[in-house]
Amino acid sequence: MPKIKLTKTAADAATAGKEPYELRDTMIPGFLLKVTPTGRKIFMVAYVAANGQRRKPAIGRFGEITVEQARSIAQDWLADVRKGNDPSAERSAARQAPTVKELFDRFMEDYSESRNKPSTVKSNRGYGKLYIVPHLGQMKAPDVTRADIANLMKKMSKTPTNANRVLAAVRKMFNMAEVWGMRTDGSNPCRHIPKFPERGKTRLITDAELKRLYAYLDKAETEGLEHPFILLAVRLQFEFAARMSEILQLEWAWVDLDNRRIEWPDSKTGGMSKPMSAEAVRLFETAPRFEVSPFVCPSIFDPNLPMSKHTYYLGWKRVLERAGVPHIGTHGIRHRSATDIANSGVPVKVGMALTAHKTVTMFMRYVHTEDDPIRAAAETVAQRRQNLIGGTQPSAPAPLPEPVVAPPSIAPEPADSASAATDAPPPGLEDEKYPSRTKLGNYRPFRHRGGDNRAVPPGTKRAATQEATNA
Repeated sequence: MPKIKLTKTAADAATAGKEPYELRDTMIPGFLLKVTPTGRKIFMVAYVAANGQRRKPAIGRFGEITVEQARSIAQDWLADVRKGNDPSAERSAARQAPTVKELFDRFMEDYSESRNKPSTVKSNRGYGKLYIVPHLGQMKAPDVTRADIANLMKKMSKTPTNANRVLAAVRKMFNMAEVWGMRTDGSNPCRHIPKFPERGKTRLITDAELKRLYAYLDKAETEGLEHPFILLAVRLQFEFAARMSEILQLEWAWVDLDNRRIEWPDSKTGGMSKPMSAEAVRLFETAPRFEVSPFVCPSIFDPNLPMSKHTYYLGWKRVLERAGVPHIGTHGIRHRSATDIANSGVPVKVGMALTAHKTVTMFMRYVHTEDDPIRAAAETVAQRRQNLIGGTQPSAPAPLPEPVVAPPSIAPEPADSASAATDAPPPGLEDEKYPSRTKLGNYRPFRHRGGDNRAVPPGTKRAATQEATNA
């Protein structure tokens, strides 16, 4: 291998031979020009890495870069080698680094599917398909910067709640990239990316609304205005301060009436156990039950399946409308129950056990401050101020009148209603009048009712016509 001072003239004069050969520079040891039989001229640098391996990475082709530019790059690389780095290995690793799409696929297979609940896995796949892969999929995972994540969040600014969920998934994905060696430690590009404020807030069901709601539940149960399973689900969610999914998925095998306890093998926060109150025991003992169904609140049309979220939500919405209560989501039941627990004077730790919250912060997010205690505190402060300044305290405002709610008319229940509901052959539930898959006990679908058997649902045109006729 001849050694010469590499110059533009020397590089131009080099001709191709039958075998590739190298021209080594006399100024920079290791810097060379390789000439291939096809006539290609490539600048390279040869060195021994810190681990003892010999490297000879290419710098660039003659013509694309000049001799002086190649010599300068060679000097920089050799300086890095003296510091213990390996430029060739770093370039090779950069070329072989996975893309964000490949990182997302591994994140779903190796982490999410084995550790997250099915609903979370489904959500993560949706985030990847709609947002992560289209915007970042072609980038190399080590090359993603904080600016890239900030741009993604900006594009999703019109859907702030969804953007926050995507940010959480991406943050966890890049955490795992550090664990798997795809990025250096502490290089998560989601650090310091602020979340959007989520303005949604669950309204508290007031005391007056709760009275109207339970008055209608009693009336609906007596007159058969709602399906018994919907009424049972609402009462159980209030009783256990439970999530909707915990009630809809509840199985009879988890209910221990002897020890007055329910064991959920799995929930949003994992397995949990809750004791029963006397009211909860009464609800379970008087609940209609299909022997073929494992669920406490089965589907109205198929007892082998749990009640769907859609059916329960529409039933809850209908109950609120007929009870004269402004609309609120089913999670409002959990907020009201948590508030009742906190205002009952029980220790916070006990309240967390009743609601199955993991942290005090999360428990307190469900506890609302009611107006009456605040109003009483304001009156106390005003009275103290008046006493200090020697003035007279104006008379307290009269309390707001309670809404008038007609007491539900409770019809006597047949003695064998429970056994009849239990022995009814699902899903037919037939009798001598007509077949129906939705009737149960005293409940009959409105379209099948006639005469005395058809109760008038409140808030309907027929109810208004009947009131006008009676007047």
